[in-house]
Amino acid sequence: MEALLYPDPLLDPSTPNRGALPAYWVGPRHLAGDDGRLYDAVADTLAGLGWTSLVIVRGRQEPNEALEDRQVVRSTVLHISPDTLRWAQWVLPDEPFHLGDLPIAWQISAREHPDSPLARWSAYFTPGIPGEVLCDFLLALDARDQPSTALMAPELVMDVVAEHGWIRDVDQPDSVAMHPTFTSHLSFGEVPPLIQDSDPRALTARAEEPGATGWQAWAELGMGSSYLWAASFSASVPHGLVAAFASSLSSTAPVLRRVLPESTRDRLLGAPAS
Repeated sequence: MEALLYPDPLLDPSTPNRGALPAYWVGPRHLAGDDGRLYDAVADTLAGLGWTSLVIVRGRQEPNEALEDRQVVRSTVLHISPDTLRWAQWVLPDEPFHLGDLPIAWQISAREHPDSPLARWSAYFTPGIPGEVLCDFLLALDARDQPSTALMAPELVMDVVAEHGWIRDVDQPDSVAMHPTFTSHLSFGEVPPLIQDSDPRALTARAEEPGATGWQAWAELGMGSSYLWAASFSASVPHGLVAAFASSLSSTAPVLRRVLPESTRDRLLGAPAS
């Protein structure tokens, strides 16, 4: 169902003073945006889990120039789990590459052993994705003893979204599902270029050969429209973790918002948070 949210000029996303904005419970969450605090929501969750945060800043400094006047050209915040097997990078200031024409905001990775130099798998998330969904993915990742081991079959991912009312594609019922409004999608197929993974097919596949397969998710208001957000999971991401992401994404529980995306405001149901 779709309905207009309570009209209120204070919900203008350009309003700088978030503290003056009223709070609303809104849904569906896959169209609710990130509330303008995608970094804070994730960073707060990781801090609560005991992950360590590091700020990596790279810049350009002219001779005799004061340190505070240097030009910062790269700034990445890295969060590392206590066992160092998993980490999350806030890479939006760098914009290393795009996914669905949107810059990557968070890159989350895991490795098999503390002395492994490379990640076993990586997952990528753009701005606009609901912070609750990303946090639930990270909570599931943190709870795993072996973050790089796949223990469940891919069918689990389709099952959890189907339980929340998403519909399976008629032609690909085991690998493609979507919200009944056709605004959000989940599919299992060939991953986009530059998605990092230890699967050798991610690096050695030729142009005419099928590459590695993994889960992808995105939201768009219509066929051919610009993406509202996108997420990509490399081939080796455990299906159980993708299922945690998919379950949160498709959940019918409302989310708390003060800032709403202009593009989806008229598609959201909402009620004032008391």
